[in-house]
Amino acid sequence: MVPFGGWDMPVEYSGIVSEHLAVRERAGLFDVSHMGEIEIAGKNALDAVQRISCNDASKLAIGQAQYSGLLSARGTFLDDLLVYRLAAQHFLLIVNASHIAEDYAHIAGHIVPAGDAVAVDASSRYALLAVQGPQALAVLQPLTGIDLGAVGYYWFTHGEVAGVRATISRTGYTGEDGFEILMPPASADRVWQAILAEGQPKGLIPCGLGARDTLRLEASMRLHGQDIDLETTPLEADLGWIVGWGKGAFLGDEVLRRQNAEGVGRKIVGFEMREPGIARHGYNVYVGGVSTGTVTSGTQTPYLKKAVGMTYLPAEHAVVGTGLEIDIRGRRVGAQVVPMPFYKRPRPRATSAAG
Repeated sequence: MVPFGGWDMPVEYSGIVSEHLAVRERAGLFDVSHMGEIEIAGKNALDAVQRISCNDASKLAIGQAQYSGLLSARGTFLDDLLVYRLAAQHFLLIVNASHIAEDYAHIAGHIVPAGDAVAVDASSRYALLAVQGPQALAVLQPLTGIDLGAVGYYWFTHGEVAGVRATISRTGYTGEDGFEILMPPASADRVWQAILAEGQPKGLIPCGLGARDTLRLEASMRLHGQDIDLETTPLEADLGWIVGWGKGAFLGDEVLRRQNAEGVGRKIVGFEMREPGIARHGYNVYVGGVSTGTVTSGTQTPYLKKAVGMTYLPAEHAVVGTGLEIDIRGRRVGAQVVPMPFYKRPRPRATSAAG
């Protein structure tokens, strides 16, 4: 157990490697109730969300979610978040635990020009559990009357799980199929125990922060505070796809539009070690003997069994095949830029009607 964002959080239950492999091969259960929830509602709630979120929330149907950025006026990441459209003018934003107070203050202040819209920090009303892995659907389906197979990726629905009223979304932070379940905190233990009992015969085990981090890195998902931060724009982070280029003005849009037209000076890349060694967060990176920055995330991936990481390089070097050196305890070790994501889950194989 370690302190994290004001919470005591489990790093591991049975071991990071075993938990990581369980999610890749079977299923894992995460308690991510430390995440924050901010609701925005009112006649002009959509305008408010459009102002503070860089993605285009007008494209969301009721029951659909999207990944987005909460940006500063400089176009840099105050946080990344999920935006859920609960109703035409009612949205739920899920933000990172360590930024709840700052995010709420930022949102509440910047939605004022939108008109009739109110932001509420509703974090205390929600617990959040995540079931992730190829067996996630099989584990969760017996506990609910909802047809989970009909819930599309980045869509959500409402119903009961283990007799508890909940919101279930097909989202996650592991690179696998899975579901995230929002419910009242007083009922979280009941749902957790029911999922463990149902999942145990299918190989599900509880997982902690350690496996959550190695899984998301293997899937090349950015981590706020390391891979994206107040000095990073979506275009530098290769996340231009979360920018609503066709919508009106939003915080930071002028900077992003200029970068989109002129290009960026640096860009995030994925790399793989070509010599023995593991690149860790903060290790110095060199191209042609010249320092280019540091490793933002790095590990030995339990499933791929490769040492990989992410870093920012000058744009002219941010191409697949570029050779790097990582300073590992005073020794420069060879690496190479490779495509991301490092891991992409296999899609189900199509079968004929005859099987």
